[in-house]
Amino acid sequence: MVATIPANGFRTFSVIWLGQLVSLIGSGLTSFALGVWVYQKTGSATHFAFISLATTFPIVALSLISGPLVDRWDRRKVLIASDCVAAGPTVVVALLLMSGRLEIWHIYLAVGISSSSTAFQWPAYTATTTLLVPKQHLARAAGMVEFSRAGAMILSPMLAGVLMVYIDIWGIILIDTLTFLAAISTLLVMRVPTPERSREGAQPQSSLWQEARFGWVYLLARPGLVRLLAYFSFMNFSVALVLGLTTPMMLSFTTAAVLGMTLSVGALGMLLGGVVLSVWGGPNLKVHGILGFGLLLGAGLALAGMHPAPLLITFGLFWYNFSIPIINGCSQAIWQSKIPPELQGRVFAIRRMFATFTAPLGYLVAGPLADRLFEPMLATGGALAGSFGQLIGVGPGRGIGLIFILQGLLSIGVAGVGFLSPRLMRVEAELPDAVDAVDANPANEPPDDATSDTASLGPEAVSAKA
Repeated sequence: MVATIPANGFRTFSVIWLGQLVSLIGSGLTSFALGVWVYQKTGSATHFAFISLATTFPIVALSLISGPLVDRWDRRKVLIASDCVAAGPTVVVALLLMSGRLEIWHIYLAVGISSSSTAFQWPAYTATTTLLVPKQHLARAAGMVEFSRAGAMILSPMLAGVLMVYIDIWGIILIDTLTFLAAISTLLVMRVPTPERSREGAQPQSSLWQEARFGWVYLLARPGLVRLLAYFSFMNFSVALVLGLTTPMMLSFTTAAVLGMTLSVGALGMLLGGVVLSVWGGPNLKVHGILGFGLLLGAGLALAGMHPAPLLITFGLFWYNFSIPIINGCSQAIWQSKIPPELQGRVFAIRRMFATFTAPLGYLVAGPLADRLFEPMLATGGALAGSFGQLIGVGPGRGIGLIFILQGLLSIGVAGVGFLSPRLMRVEAELPDAVDAVDANPANEPPDDATSDTASLGPEAVSAKA
């Protein structure tokens, strides 16, 4: 994509990716163990969902400054520093557990600090990938990233469920701390090229605010990308509800061991989706992959809420998770091929902020929606027991099941609306690739009719740690 891509760039990316995979597995161990600990200690879906809120809010809040700083700094050093910062709170939580002093607010604080490092890690990791991987392999590289997420989702719950029996939760967190060393070690031995400067990147920026504003103005001039952001904003709200309520729904009728196995087997779908995208590379028009698999994602989510049966929930989550890496990978390929590498830090940070600002809202409302509204209405004798209760059952967890069904149907509807947006459907044709934009369109301006389409909506799926 750029002249600075080294001949061994994909190999360098693969080594960095492997270190991140090991770290992701360790983080998954801690995430599962803490989730079970919090829910068993409080019995509250609200407390559980607030952990996810503490995870996403710092990412949104810091995105305005993280992107410009990533563009200013050495991106490899940013990745190393991010992993070091994330490891610190993990060690503190382990020590508090060992001493018997761990409280819920400690977890909120530790998760918030670790998440703050992710606000810098994600744009640096994404921009680094663009500097190492040729354009024709970007979708495959995105598939590898999604594969690593899926591998962590599969292995971590199963391993954590077993390890909790033998080494307790604090031992799991210490293992997570050691896995950070794997990610840091690969970054220490690899080298990442410095991006070339395009005309936009060469423009002087006098402050962080101006650079952050530049990223937003850059996107506003490209309405197809704005519609893509809108689509992912909705999808992230939906995904936040799922992440915040899956564990409470499962633990309402089964054990932590069954939960771990269900999540692991369901995550095989994400693993398979990542493999399929890595081999396939996605459709020629990546927006078709985003919206088409958005339909499948909604169907899987609705199915998972239909009945309190681990097998059915696993099947629904399988197809739900299968869709995520293809949706994410196709989106990533569009963004990486259309945005100049030296601008990707600030543009991608703005992208993530606006795509994920709805996720904290989803986590914030997930618990109260379940505990105070839908669960009581689908309890025995509840307001919906005689209607929806006849279809999906009544009792603990059925209110959350109804939330899944409604969100699944809404996801299908929003993907359908996306297919009807001409600007969204033409985003790849209207925007030239970043290299061509410098030569053929010096001002990198959008087509003259760039603001004529008024259709809206479009997903940027919630990602785990980069």
